[in-house]
Amino acid sequence: MKRMKKFRHLLGVMGLMMALLVMSAASALAAANWDSAVVTAEGTGVAPPTAYNSVQARMLARRAAIVDAYRQLAEHIKGVNVDADTTVENMMVTSDVVRTHVSALVQGARIVDEKVIAEGGYSVTLQVSMFGASNSLASAVIERPLVKEAFPSVVVTVEPSVPRPAAEYGFPSLPSTTIPSTSLPSTQPVHGNGSSAAAAPAGRAIGGYTGLIVDCRGLGLKPVMSPVIKNVEGTPIYGYKNLDYDKVISNGMAGYTTDITRAARAGSNPLVVKAVSLDNHNGNPVLSLADANRVLIENGATGFLDNASVVFLR
Repeated sequence: MKRMKKFRHLLGVMGLMMALLVMSAASALAAANWDSAVVTAEGTGVAPPTAYNSVQARMLARRAAIVDAYRQLAEHIKGVNVDADTTVENMMVTSDVVRTHVSALVQGARIVDEKVIAEGGYSVTLQVSMFGASNSLASAVIERPLVKEAFPSVVVTVEPSVPRPAAEYGFPSLPSTTIPSTSLPSTQPVHGNGSSAAAAPAGRAIGGYTGLIVDCRGLGLKPVMSPVIKNVEGTPIYGYKNLDYDKVISNGMAGYTTDITRAARAGSNPLVVKAVSLDNHNGNPVLSLADANRVLIENGATGFLDNASVVFLR
């Protein structure tokens, strides 16, 4: 009797090992969704032929799928770019603390979907958030800066650009509203789509902008967790050291989207500028001096950079 139990236990262990080896690579999926700021991995497993019954077969297939999903999630997280020069894997190699935190994050991943698939297989989808006050990738890899740096001053020899209406970029048109401004009489209407920008005196704020959209379409922008916006002289005008660290960890520095109508992070009246190029392995947008000046001036009026109300259109 005891020999039979040991034999059955051995069969179960062997069955699990077989299930781990026999994975369906065609249906396995791992992806970083920058629109939703999550890393997702779908693992699959199959039941071993030694399973006693359908219940055990399903349990073994599920366990194999979870192990497969953990493996894929770990690999994909390693490839996420923390900034334009550094991946999570780079940080794990150089820091035991980061490696420990990332490993714990993977093990604590939440199951967002699971299902039985054809031929006795099983599918499990795991997910990890890139940002969040706790149990997020950002909290594991983004270090708190020693000091919070001020935003740079404008280049005084260059006049700020005159913003084009956001509607010209495809952002939904908004009705005209009267927005008090430090540079315009309070009775002068400022359109939600920015159409009154030409009336703003050079070097002074138009006011009323709720966020920033940087149009990087056609440049091959690479999403990163900690982007930097620079001007053409190479001066950073926006980086995580300019922001409240806890806000960066909780909400990230910027949203990424391919659809400007989904750029809600930038609010109802965004300032839209066009990146002239990218640098640092295509991870950081570069603005003209005139556009960079406009961004800094308008941020001085409404603080949208301080709130990280920034979206990159790619």
